[in-house]
Amino acid sequence: MTVPDRPTEVHRAPYDSSGAGMGLDRWTLRSDRIEATVITLGAALHTLTAPDRAGTPAQVLLTTEDVGALLGPAKHYGVTVGRYANRIADSRVTLDGEDHPLLPTGHGVTLHGGPDSFSHRVWQAEEIPDGVRMHLHSPDGDQGFPGALDVWTDFTLNGAELTISYRAVTTRPTVVNLTNHAYFNLAGEGRGDVLGHLLTIDADAITPVDERQIPYGPFEPVAGTAFDFTSARPIREGLAQGHPQLKLSHGYDHNWVLRERPADGPPVRAALLADPGSGRTLEVLTTEPGLQVYTANGFDRSVVGPSGTRYGPFAGVALETQHHPDSPHQPSYPSTELRPGQEFRSSTVLRLGTAD
Repeated sequence: MTVPDRPTEVHRAPYDSSGAGMGLDRWTLRSDRIEATVITLGAALHTLTAPDRAGTPAQVLLTTEDVGALLGPAKHYGVTVGRYANRIADSRVTLDGEDHPLLPTGHGVTLHGGPDSFSHRVWQAEEIPDGVRMHLHSPDGDQGFPGALDVWTDFTLNGAELTISYRAVTTRPTVVNLTNHAYFNLAGEGRGDVLGHLLTIDADAITPVDERQIPYGPFEPVAGTAFDFTSARPIREGLAQGHPQLKLSHGYDHNWVLRERPADGPPVRAALLADPGSGRTLEVLTTEPGLQVYTANGFDRSVVGPSGTRYGPFAGVALETQHHPDSPHQPSYPSTELRPGQEFRSSTVLRLGTAD
């Protein structure tokens, strides 16, 4: 007879007092298998603890307790990215013939929603069954984006599955692309790099990019290239294979075009990450059409984790479920437009497990 999972415990506590009066909270979600913590700064998935094949738990996200770092070099660690994840070329969008200049983040693009993005904001939080709901109001014109936007991010835990669900509504036509930006190291935080992790991506193409990381031209097949993770292989193997695209970012920082999934259907698997040493596995399922994989190529050891480790290149890997980069300028891509009376919805499931 199958023993049902223990109900998820949900606890709220003040976050580190170094928040300098920001009034931050930490929410802990605990099942009989894993534990996750979420903080109200950036609606961030802050820690994630799971057992290895021997049942020994370890915290598997890159993180820091330093609020100053979370507002600086670690500003994207685990956060809900918005209003628009990834890059928008030329820092502008056009909707219904009206041009909207966006605040730039450098290199001729607006990245992850602008210089004062959702990752810097303190979200409101409330308990929901098996989890916590975060809410943020983004005013009309925020970072240049039109429309007042209300965003809700739900984190719910059921057994070994953590589900992140997004919802948004707007007062004017706008564009929305939300994701979570957690960095994973399944060996455990601070325990080496992720180059030996086995990665599988359920995608047959990428969106090739220029030197600004902006897509150009048609989708590019991955078969036989450094981007071919249609079957499991170590991340280092792909990097060693070499590819002109890898020179642009000194590693992986690219969007895979996921295989077609049912419209308005449940999340479908996008990727599988596995650490041979510990046996930990992570399945990522999503309703989104793309997956941005970033191997922390630009990490400069300025962020210190709880283990005392300074994070350098390849200390973790981000698996960002989202729409394709620069979709507002790419009419052939799935649309990211949101209009009054419509509701943006998206879900991603992080399913933790072990392999022999």
